[in-house]
Amino acid sequence: MKWSEISIHTTQEAVEPISNILHEAGASGVVIEDPFDLTKEREQVFGEIYQLNPDDYPVEGVIVKAYLPVTSFLGETVEAIKESVNNLLVFDIDLGHNEITISEVNEEEWATAWKKYYNPVKISEKFTIVPTWETYEPVSSDELIIELDPGMAFGTGTHPTTVMCIQALERTVENGDSVIDVGTGSGILSIAAAMLGASEVKAFDLDPVAVDSARLNVKLNKVHDRVTVAQNNLLDKVEGPVDLVVANILAEIIVRFTDEAASILKPNGYFITSGIINTKKQEVKDRLIASGFQIEETLLMEDWVAFIAKKG
Repeated sequence: MKWSEISIHTTQEAVEPISNILHEAGASGVVIEDPFDLTKEREQVFGEIYQLNPDDYPVEGVIVKAYLPVTSFLGETVEAIKESVNNLLVFDIDLGHNEITISEVNEEEWATAWKKYYNPVKISEKFTIVPTWETYEPVSSDELIIELDPGMAFGTGTHPTTVMCIQALERTVENGDSVIDVGTGSGILSIAAAMLGASEVKAFDLDPVAVDSARLNVKLNKVHDRVTVAQNNLLDKVEGPVDLVVANILAEIIVRFTDEAASILKPNGYFITSGIINTKKQEVKDRLIASGFQIEETLLMEDWVAFIAKKG
């Protein structure tokens, strides 16, 4: 089978929504080429164990790549992707260069091309993300390993928004907690919460592809006895009370359900929010406060922000 590589030159802010657009168009995984990965400080802090080739990265901006099968409908698919990407401008998302290119690759190249970007990565004090095809021995006895197959999921779990969410979960999850994960994607945050001691985790996503991916990853990491994955729109018809709600999605979406999050949380429960580009930081903070939350901690990484908010 022949495959087409679609490459979109954009910005950090647009990576998450563009990745979602590509998945909805039929891509089974995405590659993110961000030059900041060559110099990010957490390589020294957490001891990442791989070397990156600068030639694989753009001089500025970010390139998002995905692979689509060459069919008679490919032209229509690409046009639909372009239209969906351009529609992000309605949400004031900076698209940067917004250059889309297409190239053809054979099946063997497709099967291995994206794997070179994914290696075991220690993303926090406790967690290391390991691709399923890699052999990895824990460095310490208390290290927590999350296995992911980026080919069936939504990235490797090393995007700053995901990293900050996991670090926030480490600070807040206690044994026996009940957790809701809104917009679960690959299921990585639900898996992390369960590994940290949560006894009941409900993971929701509107995208059926994400639901299937999350279920596979939950089983892969042997937490399916505590994590339930279902298709749902945000917190619609979700009942509490629960100890913690976590959401790693666009700021424009977060501000739409802060009241609902407050209503299902127990007193002193936590609402962890990420996926917030720095320019939207104040808007989300104001909305959280208006819904009765106190901002306990603000996490910053690259151009992204996460909040740990407590219900008053």
